[in-house]
Amino acid sequence: MKKITAFLLSLLMLLGVFAPVTATTVQAKSTKNIKVTYTLKKNKKQLAKKTITLKKNATVTDGLKKGWKVTDKGGFISAIDGHKQNNKKKIYWTFTVNGKQVNVSADKKKLHNKDKVVFKLSKYNG
Repeated sequence: MKKITAFLLSLLMLLGVFAPVTATTVQAKSTKNIKVTYTLKKNKKQLAKKTITLKKNATVTDGLKKGWKVTDKGGFISAIDGHKQNNKKKIYWTFTVNGKQVNVSADKKKLHNKDKVVFKLSKYNG
């Protein structure tokens, strides 16, 4: 009986009956992670650039903290790797995702695969 079961299993594998299951499993695993590129700038000078691998549905803050030492409060970033904001001089960290200004805090903004996040430390002219 064991020989017949093994033979049938081998035959089914040869015919490709199990192939779709394997392909689906591999595909599901690969979609659990995303890659996001972060760029840090001080005025117009680039300080750093890294591509970070994150879990799906990660936030901007998740990736930032994975790549650098970060000080934040309530989702607002006040220092990255020792580069601090200066409230008196109106110098702040701001960020964009895919070139667009974001209207939520960094801990609320969800990321997608191949997103590009740019953090910029500069004077606010508002």
